[in-house]
Amino acid sequence: MGGEGPILGRDPELQQVHRLVANARNGRGGALLLVGEPGIGKTTLLRATTAAPADFRVLRADGHEAESTIPYAALHRLMIPLREHVATLPERHQQALRVATGSAVGPPPDRFLVGLGILGLLAAAGEVAPVACAVDDTHFLDSESLDALAFVARRLEAESAVLVFASRDVAEVEQRMAGVPVLRLTGLSHDAAVRLLASRLPEPIDPAVATQIAAATGGNPLALTDLAVELNATRLAESSFADEPVPVGHHLEAHYLRRVRLLSEDQQHWLLVAAADSTGNLDMIRSAAGSLDIAPTAGDEAEAAGLVELDLTVRFRHPLVRAAVYGAAHGADRRRVHAALAGAASGLGAAELEAWHSAKATVGTDAAVADRLESVADLAGLRGGFVSRASVLVQAAALTPDRALGYARLVAAAEAALAAGVAQFAKGMLDEVDEDLLDPLARGRMAAVRASVAMFTADPALRHASADLLVAAEAMSAYDLTAAQDTLIQALYFLLPAERLATGVSISELGKRLQEGAELQDGVAATILRGLAAHLTMPYAEAVPLMRKAVGAIAALADEQLLTYGAISLVLTSALWDAHGMRAGLERTAEAARDLGSLRVLDMVLWSMSLSELRAGTPRRAAQCVEQVRDLRRAIGYQSEHVVNPAVLAWTGAPREQVELFAEQARTIGMGGVHASGITALAVRDLAEGAYEGAFERLRPFVDDPFLQVTPLEYADFVEAAVRSGRPEEALPFVDRLERLAAANGSPWNAGVAARSRALVDDGAAEEHFTRSLAALEPTEVDVELARTHLLYGEWLRRARRRRQARDHLRRATDLFERSEAPAFAERARHELEATGEAPREPGAGQGPGLTTQELTVARLAASGSTNAEIGATMFLSVNTVDYHLRKVFQKLGISSRRQLSDRLAPVTAEDAG
Repeated sequence: MGGEGPILGRDPELQQVHRLVANARNGRGGALLLVGEPGIGKTTLLRATTAAPADFRVLRADGHEAESTIPYAALHRLMIPLREHVATLPERHQQALRVATGSAVGPPPDRFLVGLGILGLLAAAGEVAPVACAVDDTHFLDSESLDALAFVARRLEAESAVLVFASRDVAEVEQRMAGVPVLRLTGLSHDAAVRLLASRLPEPIDPAVATQIAAATGGNPLALTDLAVELNATRLAESSFADEPVPVGHHLEAHYLRRVRLLSEDQQHWLLVAAADSTGNLDMIRSAAGSLDIAPTAGDEAEAAGLVELDLTVRFRHPLVRAAVYGAAHGADRRRVHAALAGAASGLGAAELEAWHSAKATVGTDAAVADRLESVADLAGLRGGFVSRASVLVQAAALTPDRALGYARLVAAAEAALAAGVAQFAKGMLDEVDEDLLDPLARGRMAAVRASVAMFTADPALRHASADLLVAAEAMSAYDLTAAQDTLIQALYFLLPAERLATGVSISELGKRLQEGAELQDGVAATILRGLAAHLTMPYAEAVPLMRKAVGAIAALADEQLLTYGAISLVLTSALWDAHGMRAGLERTAEAARDLGSLRVLDMVLWSMSLSELRAGTPRRAAQCVEQVRDLRRAIGYQSEHVVNPAVLAWTGAPREQVELFAEQARTIGMGGVHASGITALAVRDLAEGAYEGAFERLRPFVDDPFLQVTPLEYADFVEAAVRSGRPEEALPFVDRLERLAAANGSPWNAGVAARSRALVDDGAAEEHFTRSLAALEPTEVDVELARTHLLYGEWLRRARRRRQARDHLRRATDLFERSEAPAFAERARHELEATGEAPREPGAGQGPGLTTQELTVARLAASGSTNAEIGATMFLSVNTVDYHLRKVFQKLGISSRRQLSDRLAPVTAEDAG
């Protein structure tokens, strides 16, 4: 890449692009966002790509204002040269790309699933030849293309591909592309700018004047070139450009406008049509110009004047040419041109462009145009363009003369924004709505969106989100029974984060409403509602059959339905102490979310898995789920450092003060469930460290104020704390409760912890109870509970001076705790083992030397038999990147095959990766 020879080739920004290209040639992909004033980023991008090495394949996809609300418009253009590789992708990625680009009909794909498809295309193309993608005018990209390409840019690791974006200095672009390196361009360096200007002039120029002009233009290379072509050295010296360093935009735009004014009236009108179009669609521009009686040759004459370039499309010489033409036109002229373009778009069958130009041509409100915009919004939704749908509906609302209908369209826009995960955008639209003018159904939908926004933004309004959803369900029940039932299920699900801090509804009232909702219509939702209502209102033994029926109904759902109902299975399986069902339900929902590209649902499910694993699995898997949430949020551009699960921190050895701080912060914003899980996890750590009094004091408030399925899982901890702190009488009622629960649900997990708890209060028969506990827990996957029974039994045997038998159980406990990565319990088990006379042992490493979290996850999935394609789908990586990480793992572990991984690492399945 030589840029423009020695004058420009040494610029720092080009050097950075050079490094990206060099890395891509060596199979290390990367991305860069160039940010600068009009012309600077474009020029740098052009210089970087037009001089790309001969072995590179260069793709371009520019943003256009008129296409900014047409989902995947830019991505479609980028994909066209890569169509030959589509067949190499997984079927779900192929389908996502086809639906997104309008070439197939199917479920609307998530924009990040589309991004995975593009990542796969680039990886496949890079196997043939390195790929350089240049995306100009990024600030004009449609939202879906921007998000999908940003996702790709953040995931490029081991692909022979590089993405370079150019954008004006627009804050939203950088926010949406968070995680992509940004290079701010200030134009050429002083020396390079002076050399460029001098090289373009036919005669020498005074160095002082050249210096002033370089400063005045900000080193904008296109501005310097244009000025040199237009003005000779003498006129430049006399020009106001040499007077003082002023912003280039004002001078250069005026300069271009003067050139435009020299053209004939027809040529100026043709340029206005081209400027108003902004897509560069030559057929549409010619059609619109013809309807305005503009001479057919006007475009050719504008090209001869050096203001545009005509090829398959129309390109302006500089963004400021278009700005000058459009900005100088009278409003009436602009509207007349947009009306002509709307007619031309209609003739070409471009419904989205027709609606966009019609809106631009409208003064005040227009019901017909608003209706057309709503139709376009519906088309965007079918292609998964939810942000575009929201934006178009906002336009439609503004043009709607009927205020009630306009507000209903704003509610629909907020729903679309929420579906895209843009919660603050949704909240802003709701703030504009006069709720009194909405019909009951629209009010119910608005309440549902408001509750969801509170959930996603961690707003204190989350405290009454469940109550809000009950209001929404009541309003919906007269219009849409399915929506009403789904909203009632959400009302319970949204209660969980708030737990005891929830306001506006009692557990009994919620249970009654769920039961009433089940009677609205039969179906899966009704079965789930009956199970949930039984959990909230009926005696436990009577509720168990209904809860099991609901769990079975969820397990039988298709993947698409799991996105709606899968997460609620956690409530029911926890209440049933069904460890296998808990993990299976969440795993399958997570897999469905991955396959369908619903990263918002996946994010929510992974968080739930991180909590469930602490009770029914291992802290290791819980921590991996949290890391998967972080990785997921990095991939979609969110702040990953904000992902903190205080319960996982407590189990894995974080400072107590840190855990308490995060737990208290969660409580402050209404996340009572996160607070409670953090504090009770600290209590478990107290037990591990022998601080029994502290454990008792932490757990007492929670068992005194029980919350649904959560508190019974804490009974065994409270029993141990009470007995070991000298309060066995306070433990007995909870042992009885655990045994009654186990008798009703038949759960081996429940039976195991109940028997262990009975051993603590019945020392005379302790060995019998410990043995029953181990027999119940051994076949389960609840490793930490099994380890805790081995630990307590080993301690009991040691006190009984049966050291040899104690060693067997303490060794088993130590191994399980180390493998589970429960450091406090592992340390206690090692000390107990040493007390039996066994030599001290070093803590197990648990993983290979120096493996990163991502490498470890890849390695464990490979050790479990997952293929590279399966690992890539699980972790949102290309197959190339998975292979790259595996090669690093092999090198660090000193092995040469996947088979050897199982000898070095504890093999896991997909749930370990989230």
